[in-house]
This record gives sequence, structure tokens and C-alpha cells, in this order.
Amino acid sequence: MLLESKKSGLLFAWLHSLAGCAALAASPAQTGADESPPSVQREFRGLWVATVENIDWPSQRGLDSARQKQELLAILDRAAALRLNVVVLQVRDSCDAFYESKIEPWSEYLTGRMGQAPSPPYDPLEFAVAEAHRRGLELHAWFNPYRARLRDLKTPVTTNHVTVKHPELVRSYGKYLWLDPAEQGTRDYSLSVVMDVVRRYDIDGVHFDDYFYPYPEKAGDQEISFPDDVLWRRYQEKGGKMAQADWRRDNVDRFVQSVYEAIKKEKPWVKFGISPFGIWRPSHPPQISGFDSYDKLYGDSRKWLAEGWLDYCAPQLYWPVDQKAQSFPILLQWWASQNTRHRTLLAGMKVNGWKNVPDDAREEAREIELTRRQTDASGEILWHAKPLLRNTDDVADILQNQVYAEPALVPASPWLNADAPGKPLLQAGFEGGELKLTWKSSGGAVWQWVLQKKTGGHWTTEILAGAKTGETIKPGPATALPEAVALFAVNRFGNASGGTIYLLTGVGTH
Repeated sequence: MLLESKKSGLLFAWLHSLAGCAALAASPAQTGADESPPSVQREFRGLWVATVENIDWPSQRGLDSARQKQELLAILDRAAALRLNVVVLQVRDSCDAFYESKIEPWSEYLTGRMGQAPSPPYDPLEFAVAEAHRRGLELHAWFNPYRARLRDLKTPVTTNHVTVKHPELVRSYGKYLWLDPAEQGTRDYSLSVVMDVVRRYDIDGVHFDDYFYPYPEKAGDQEISFPDDVLWRRYQEKGGKMAQADWRRDNVDRFVQSVYEAIKKEKPWVKFGISPFGIWRPSHPPQISGFDSYDKLYGDSRKWLAEGWLDYCAPQLYWPVDQKAQSFPILLQWWASQNTRHRTLLAGMKVNGWKNVPDDAREEAREIELTRRQTDASGEILWHAKPLLRNTDDVADILQNQVYAEPALVPASPWLNADAPGKPLLQAGFEGGELKLTWKSSGGAVWQWVLQKKTGGHWTTEILAGAKTGETIKPGPATALPEAVALFAVNRFGNASGGTIYLLTGVGTH
């Protein structure tokens, strides 16, 4: 089986060396196991890169553009070295922008002052997309749809910030200024921000986290109610029959659905994913207790998954395996049982910092292995970049050397499109004593190439960016020429082509 369940035909050809070198020949047309490369693993391996309060990037406000780029490239390089395949970059923290926007101001977490552009000028999101794609990584743009601002920030607010431009949408709640999800203007405004990015940037996904209605704030021991009474009464006066909690959930439901539908209308291959709080409701499943996100954040994440308004769902399962009341595997199993449409279900997981866990690297590896064994789960998103950059508690080492020892393709999204690209066109020949491989599409755009080489009876796999169209292999003491080469094309929906496979025999000395 090649590349999951897709059965690939074998294309055998006679190859002749150039410039009078010894002949290379394809073996007779046979399809034994020795000629077929191993299947390539499908696993979503994501990494959250948080920008709010400079958690991951940039390391501090006001760095010049060269330093910002240097730090971002270090994160992308580490992601590629660890064989991750998706970076989830926070681009809108609090109705601000980590990209050139005509709607919202530059983020103060980027430059130290709201509305101030990087110096010298550049577009961080454009840079991040290009550099991620160059490394074969997907780049998902992470938005906070409702958070407007932390109230204790002291820097001046620009005239184009939503708190000034649309104060009628903004509510003061605890330490936050928040866009009211009940306002149609809020939904229209945040949707316009998301779609502006979808249209202008070559992103691979749109991502929301767990913030919908805000986490409850307290005055003393008393929980503060979100200040939406005016709109709630207006809803009732117009004949609305829902209870207030249901009405709040419906406000969020309608927004989530509208985002999904707008993205698919504009660019069907751009995935939409949400990472809700890991417990949908206490007692689901029965042994689980904890925070009730359904009743406190008014986000019915189970409904979004059931309705098909998500391409991927990554509940934040930040508890260790052995913590019974919030058990990682028990919660993951429950979420998988809700995944009736077989969308991409992921574990949002920490990489370190659990309570009462003596070995963080071992816990990290254990949770990933449990996710791999769970039916209808397809990978994980790791929280967050800084521990992996620093290799805190050896968490990066265990990923690189053990857990992610082989590369993986992001799972396909057949509900979006199931059409596979055509077999790639592959050419090989000797030039100056080197084996040169060149390839191209047989029709249609290619997002990635899967190049597999058999050397000394062992297959190795590379996942390459679609812009790459060749590779040169120079034989030497540490580099042997392959006995076989296989190439597959992968499109933006994750669908893989049949394989073009050369069996190389009769290699002479050059």
C-alpha cells in the first residue's frame, strides 16, 4: 500500500547515462514488495506559535525587522527539524494585526506601539507563509475573533482600532475589552478580518482557539455576568424564545458557520480548525469533571464537529494520562466518539509543565503514542514553540529522535475534494558523475512531493515543497547511489498521486 490507501501503479522505464557513462536500466516489470516503497505516515503534527504578550514570538516588543525575521526563522527551522508539518501562527491577538492590514492596526506586541509598522518595513505574515512553504510546512493563521484588548495596556490606542472605530460593539468585562458576540456588527467585522487574510495570503488554514465568550471574571467571590442585557432584552422583545445561555451559544454557532462557509466559497482548500477547551461538559464521559465550556464560554464545540463546520478540531487536552478526573486518553476517546463525520480530530497537548509528572518528555511521547492508537484521531498540535526551541526537559530530543523519527504528510481532507493529482513526470540521468533527478507535474498544481529512495535495501522518505523540481545525488564514501527512486505528487487537499517508480540497475563507477 503506497501513501495510505491509494494504490499506486508502477511506471518502469529504461534509463541511459549521459556522456558515455555506464548504463542504468530498469528492472523487469514486476510488482514484488521489494520494488514498492513503504507507505508514508499520515499525521497532523502542529505547533502553536503564540504572539500575545510575546509568549513565543517575537521575544520582545520593538525588535527591528531583521531580528524578528531571525527569530521566526529559528522557530520554522526547529519545526522542520522536528519533522512537524503545520505551524499555527497567532496573527490577531486583540483586534490587531501581525500583517499589513487596512482594517486593523499593527500589533503593539510586534513593534511596541499599536499602529506602528515594523522597521524596516516588511509583512510578517507574508514572510512566514513563504518561509513555511519553503520548508514544506503548512501555515495556519490563528485569530482571536472577539478579544478587543487587555484593559491594563498603557500604550495609546489608534483611531482605527475597533474600540475607537466601533465602540458600539465593545463591552468592558473584567480585565478585558470584548466584542459582543450578540452583535451582528461583531460577526460581520470579525468575518471581514478573517476573509481579508484568506483572500490576500496563501495560508493553508484559519484557526480559532478556546476564547468565545470570555472566561468568567469575578468580583470577590461573585461571578460577573457578561454585559449583554440590552441585546438580550431586545431579542426577547422581538419574540425570541431561547434561554439566555442558548441564545449566547446560538450567536457563536452562527459566526462559526459563517466563517466556514465563507472560507470554502473563497478558497476550498483552506482548512478551518478550532481548538476548544478540552472538556465539552463535565460528566462527558461520566468520570470527567472540571470547567464547563458549554455553559461558561458558550461554545458548543461538539455541535460544530457534528454539523461539519470544522475541517479539524483540536480540543485542548492539557492534562496528563494518569489524572483520572481529566484523563487525556479518556477525553480523547470521547471526542473521537463524537467525530461522526470523520473530520481531522487532533489532541491539543502540552509538551511540558504538567503537575505531578516526573518526566515531561516521557509523558509527551506517551500521549502522542496514545493518540496514534485512537481510532478517528489524526495527530496533535503542540503547545507551544518556546519549550521546543529551548529543548526544555529534553522534549525536543524525544520528538526528533524517537516520536517523529520519520516524516509524515498532513491527513487528506476528502470531504473538501477527493481528486488525486496525476502521476508526476520523473527523469533521471548522470551528468558529471552525479545522478540528477528532475521532475514536474503531469497536470495541475502540486503542493508537495514525496521522494523515496531505496539504498542498501532500505527506503528513506523526504517530503519536499512543491516548488522543488529536482535533486542531485553525488556518490561518495558516505553517499551511495539509490537502487530505486519513487516519486508522488500531493495537492493542497492532501490527496496523493500514484507513484512514478524507477528501479535502477547496472550502475557503473564514475
